[in-house]
Amino acid sequence: MSAHITHAMVLAAGLGLRMRPITLAIPKPLVTVAGHTMLDRALDHVERAGIDDIVVNTHWLAGKVTEHLAGRGGITLSHEPELLETGGGVAKALPHLGHASFFVVNSDIIWTDGDTPALARLARMWNPERMDALLLLQPVERAVGYEGKGDFFLDAADVPRRRGEASSAPYLFSGVQVLHHRLFEGAPEGRFSLNVLYDRAAERKRLFGLVHDGAWYHVGTPETLPEVERLLSSPQV
Repeated sequence: MSAHITHAMVLAAGLGLRMRPITLAIPKPLVTVAGHTMLDRALDHVERAGIDDIVVNTHWLAGKVTEHLAGRGGITLSHEPELLETGGGVAKALPHLGHASFFVVNSDIIWTDGDTPALARLARMWNPERMDALLLLQPVERAVGYEGKGDFFLDAADVPRRRGEASSAPYLFSGVQVLHHRLFEGAPEGRFSLNVLYDRAAERKRLFGLVHDGAWYHVGTPETLPEVERLLSSPQV
């Protein structure tokens, strides 16, 4: 694993509204899918990448996340009394994320690796001299449980371009990425989306993308759970 990525953040503060009624009682990251919570799956990826300093943010049913993580070492909790969205949540946690580059991983998606772990592939491609953000992009045609139109096009130089007015785009943002501290210089206060910073990075030609070569699952509603569990439990996964 690249030596310049030593920290990571796992986003676990969302409300999980589309997963109700399940998420009335437990936060979405603690929903169990094929024997493992989505939060544990994300943390396992990060820990296998050799990251020992991990921040997990909390909001909805935060006490349950705190209790669940009590047995894991190397984790700093960043509680948000008011939900800060993705950008605000990471900005709040910056003091715990080192001084340079770090992974950010959503805990409400599930992915499996190809021959080389996705985080290792991101670290290998990451160049902080040229990049402020490197997004792992999932081909829409291989995205399980996804019903959107895609987020990005990707050119031959690995530069993403938003779908814009196009009817569809071939790649979606997977929820896995590498960011640099400098991306947050001049960021909005309080609640905001990381999309604001992606667009700034794109304007500066410092936003890049890498296509994921493994499987990716969006567990958006209770109805999608059985199919995702079936696929994750199959021998080839």
